[in-house]
Amino acid sequence: MRYCFLLLAGLLVPLQGCVTPVVAAGVGAGAAAMSADADRRTTGTIVEDDSIESKAQKRIEEKYKDTAHVSVTAYNRFALVTGSAPSEDAKMDIERIVGSIPNVKGIANELLVGSAAANKTSSSGDARITANVKIRFVRSKALKADSVKVVTENSVVYLMGLVTRAEADAASDIASTTAGVQKVVRVFEYID
Repeated sequence: MRYCFLLLAGLLVPLQGCVTPVVAAGVGAGAAAMSADADRRTTGTIVEDDSIESKAQKRIEEKYKDTAHVSVTAYNRFALVTGSAPSEDAKMDIERIVGSIPNVKGIANELLVGSAAANKTSSSGDARITANVKIRFVRSKALKADSVKVVTENSVVYLMGLVTRAEADAASDIASTTAGVQKVVRVFEYID
């Protein structure tokens, strides 16, 4: 039923005047539009999360451009830092950089210490895992797929979102039984 609703929404969006983006991206654009509407974060928080991500990435790249492979994902002003840092000192410095961004209320520093090149080789496999987990979320009746953000780094799946404990358990179960997943890390904020 959820898929039918998303498909219908994807077809209705062009009728409302957004022809170019939806036609170019197909149903995915309609699903993305629906995802923003169903997001449990406020619009202001979504904007803050985007700002946290872009500011943190810029500051980290300025200092560690050639020595670290770092991704920052923010959800409800909580920052998840994944990738690799060249040393333990660099890992802690990157955490300080992220923590200095306005509105960051918490950080999960999941950086590995080691070669950045080693982490870059698995990005296509990670993207495939993320896509498969998201598809399985949409098919599940146990949770709202749009309430969970999925980040995959080196076959480790990080789950973020504002969820109930039951949704967290369902999301973790689905992710952990998805092909290629080595480990699941829950970075949830509970609403119950």
